Amino acid sequence: MEKEITDRVKAIRKRLSLLKDSLKYDEKTARVKEIELMQVQDPNFWTVPEKTKVFVEELKSIKSVLKPLNDAWASLEDLETEVEMADEDPSFAEEVPGHLEALEKDLDHLELFTLLSGPNDQCDAILTINARDGGTDANDWADMLLRMYINWAQMQGYKVEILDRLENDEAGINSASIAIRGPLAYGYLKGEAGMHRLVRISPFNSEGKRQTSFAAVDVDPDVSDAVEIELLDKDIREDVFRASGAGGQHVNKTSSAIRLTHIPTGVVVQCQNERSQHQNRAMALKMLRARLARLEEEKREQEQADRYEGKAKVGFGSQIRNYFLHPDQRVKDARTGYYMGNFHAVLDGNIQGFLDAYLRWYVKGEKAGETD
Repeated sequence: MEKEITDRVKAIRKRLSLLKDSLKYDEKTARVKEIELMQVQDPNFWTVPEKTKVFVEELKSIKSVLKPLNDAWASLEDLETEVEMADEDPSFAEEVPGHLEALEKDLDHLELFTLLSGPNDQCDAILTINARDGGTDANDWADMLLRMYINWAQMQGYKVEILDRLENDEAGINSASIAIRGPLAYGYLKGEAGMHRLVRISPFNSEGKRQTSFAAVDVDPDVSDAVEIELLDKDIREDVFRASGAGGQHVNKTSSAIRLTHIPTGVVVQCQNERSQHQNRAMALKMLRARLARLEEEKREQEQADRYEGKAKVGFGSQIRNYFLHPDQRVKDARTGYYMGNFHAVLDGNIQGFLDAYLRWYVKGEKAGETD
């Protein structure tokens, strides 16, 4: 087999070995065996649902990392066998380049796991979208973004739960909050926080003029109850109001919707999609905990940035991405420069390239700060 092929195979083995070390493969494998042993040998394992859920979610999260690593290692061993046999049988040589390229792409994706090491990256995500400047077009744009994120989540095999949705009277939505549940959901989506700008010929303008619309996206980690986040009753103002839009027979008849304001930080969350006031309050508290957890994470990041000559990241409130339908179709991230020429593919949920590019850009910025 030609030297280039064998060198690439050796490079893959080295990359996989480094990945196993950085992702603590042996430690995670031991933890899986420990939890699975508990399930079999501990008679009380399933008696406390709250405790059981924590272990089951941990097991699922660890396996989501181990499985692709094991699959890649098995593919590497198959590839090495093909390379050996190719020296004797030319028919195997024809298969090697394709399998080699596929494995290298899998490794590129796997290496992103090493970038998802933040304190909350393993959490589910609570994503909130608010229409901003642009009138009815902004409301429609917010609804388009909501569909984009739901499509992406479903493509990843994640579960989506609508927590709150406030319809606009003319078109689209004023705001919406959804929970996206799955391994590393927050880690992938945290870079989506910020202002998203759309330029298009307005379907709501009879003169067919070009319209610029804005929608703000906020992303919070859905932290577990085991994480300590101080919430004092005296710091929370609760407002009760009537729900609007879909939500069952009690909508607009009873004051079941809840709005919580965290007085020290000014954070406001609301929930109206559940049937009862009690359920809406519980969900609003969960959303508030998530928002405060993210604020703590941002505080730690800012403190670190301040130590490195103020190299702060582009955060919430900044224009992070531009979407164009006129004069041509394109979507470009303002931070990473990542670009896609198919607007509709992006709005159909094909945003993984943007998410991956952000992770690499973010980590590159961190390393640059550390070396200054």
